[in-house]
Amino acid sequence: MSKYTLVIPAKNEYEHLGGVIYTLQKNVENQSIKIIVVNDGSTDNTSNLCEKYNVIEIKHNYSKGNGAAIKTGLRNVDTEHVILMDADGQHNPDEIKKLIKKYEEGYDMVIGARSRNDHASLFRKYANIIYNKLTTWIVGHKVKDLTSGFRVANTEKMREFIELYPNGFSYPTTSTIAFFRAGYTVGYERINVEKRRGEVGSHINLWKDGVRFFIIIFKIGVLYSPMKIFFPLSMAHILIGVLYYLYTFINDGRFTNMSALLLSNAVMIFLIGLVAEQITMLIYRK
Repeated sequence: MSKYTLVIPAKNEYEHLGGVIYTLQKNVENQSIKIIVVNDGSTDNTSNLCEKYNVIEIKHNYSKGNGAAIKTGLRNVDTEHVILMDADGQHNPDEIKKLIKKYEEGYDMVIGARSRNDHASLFRKYANIIYNKLTTWIVGHKVKDLTSGFRVANTEKMREFIELYPNGFSYPTTSTIAFFRAGYTVGYERINVEKRRGEVGSHINLWKDGVRFFIIIFKIGVLYSPMKIFFPLSMAHILIGVLYYLYTFINDGRFTNMSALLLSNAVMIFLIGLVAEQITMLIYRK
């Protein structure tokens, strides 16, 4: 009986998915791994490929997003452990055994950590460095790769937070933060990645990716400990408000409305952070 199920979200990845599945099935050590391909509204021959290699296919009638495909896969896993990886040929299936070996040392999740010499664009490299450093500060543990989609985890623990996972591409961030927040053990294993293929990831939209970058940064803090984000913002408003008051008092001998606004904003930001902290505690009450 299989101990592991491999979930691969796929949208129009026919050219690369066949090589991934073939490599998995020819590896004797991985014969006991059940494979689920979540076909996220593909318009290519992904279904024929799944039939050819005799793997389980779960189809979305239309594209719901990478995260939604992962959630569908998780809901259909019936083994104790789950492996998640991309279908675009970026992840080497032969490295699954490295992740499993590390995972079986007693971790709740092991993430494949990419090196800085991978094939990501310069923008994404620097973004990932900032993600990792910021998250390390927030959670108090070394985070080597926050956004890697190649990981092994306990199935039930992954499903605990399934409602938190977005339907888009930031489920790795959310799941990593959720595991740290819940007190589960997270490990890393160094992996090599191939150049990202196809149109996905080949172009960088500075506006779209820049906004997504800051949203993820904010989400990291709010998911783990909102006060680590809101408290510094509150203190910044207090400092600016006091300094502006001193400036106007020395120059004009009065207390201005702007100073009052800054100080009142500081109180509001602090209270919002406090409420968010309580909500976060309820989310992770288990």
